[in-house]
Amino acid sequence: MNKTLLPLLGILLVISCKQKTNSVKEIADNQLIKDSLTAEIKTLNKNYFNGLGVAIVDTSGVLYEKGIGFADIKLNKPYTKNTMQPIASVSKTFIGIALLKAQEKGLLNLDDPINKYLPFKVSNPSFKKEPITIRHLSTHTSTIIDTDNYMGRAYVLKDKLDSTLINIENIPQSFNPNETKIPLSEFLENYLSENGKWYKKDAFIKNKPGELFEYTNIGATLAAYIIEIVSNRSYAEFTMEHIFKPLKMNSSGWSYDTIDFNKVSKLYSNPKTEVPYYSLITYPDGGFLTSVSDLTKYLNEIMKGYYANGTLLTKASYQELFKEQLRAESFTERNANHPYKDDYNIGIFMGFSGTGNIGHTGGDPGVSSLMFFNPKEKIGRILLVNTNLENQEGVNAYYGIFNKLEAYSKKLNK
Repeated sequence: MNKTLLPLLGILLVISCKQKTNSVKEIADNQLIKDSLTAEIKTLNKNYFNGLGVAIVDTSGVLYEKGIGFADIKLNKPYTKNTMQPIASVSKTFIGIALLKAQEKGLLNLDDPINKYLPFKVSNPSFKKEPITIRHLSTHTSTIIDTDNYMGRAYVLKDKLDSTLINIENIPQSFNPNETKIPLSEFLENYLSENGKWYKKDAFIKNKPGELFEYTNIGATLAAYIIEIVSNRSYAEFTMEHIFKPLKMNSSGWSYDTIDFNKVSKLYSNPKTEVPYYSLITYPDGGFLTSVSDLTKYLNEIMKGYYANGTLLTKASYQELFKEQLRAESFTERNANHPYKDDYNIGIFMGFSGTGNIGHTGGDPGVSSLMFFNPKEKIGRILLVNTNLENQEGVNAYYGIFNKLEAYSKKLNK
């Protein structure tokens, strides 16, 4: 060997060892931070929630993900990062992606009247000549609202009726026998068409379409149904092809029979009382089943989309998804200070808080969920719990955990 190379090789060897040592130290330091975060979350929980999944994400990947507590208290089955549960209204964000994908494919335009596609007519009885558009549906300005017919008919038990599980404390929804489940199209026609057997004029507010923000589950589901019509396939199939398969969200789905049911968490109305397994006839508005690990892949993607590096949609479509669609006069009330209230403004089924966070909240029997990212900090967070927010102490713990994720995100290095 050339003797002049020996000093250089020695220097390179020292640098290499130093870099390796630093890398090992960084990994160890990060693990200590993660362990500390896990311990603080457990302390904040104080058994308010039987099980929960948490994650911190940036545009490069996952900084932290963890399952804590139990997916089944009776069996002492742990809640892991791969445990699955419904995520309630966070599911609506997929409708926004799907609508824009359908628009890219030339199947629809957001500003098209919905009656251009529907097999039954839908109009506000106070403004029959004013068209409701797909954009109105996607921004909750369609004037369609959720009535008792929605709350009383949309939730269906997975299994046969068990009378001991029907009247559950702290749950306003009615659980219906499995045999009452009907096709999505039939439910929407019964509810929204003048010829529908449940139709009532109070399913619409007395405002002109496009004027006023009024959050609506049934309106969101109607948007998903239009995707079914224009694509000639179910909404579940459309989203699987264009969202979940590309992101390799392989442990997620819209129904119990399409996933590994052994991974599904029990749900609880309080830490001691189980909620029966249920599904929604209007499943696009809140029926997605996933794990915190799978959901990080989606949050990572939409964050990339915000910064013009997404893969599911074009840059133009992502710009539309995150464009604030409404003006101040579109709202009867706005909370400018709540960091996770997602209706200060809205994109295409994508919520904006008054403090600038982007994402969505979710709540259903036995389920609460938060998925937001901070566009300035480029950090996203997820919290899924399998137990109702029973009291103010539980609410404080819920948001306390989410705030703790934010605090620790600044300490973690990918």
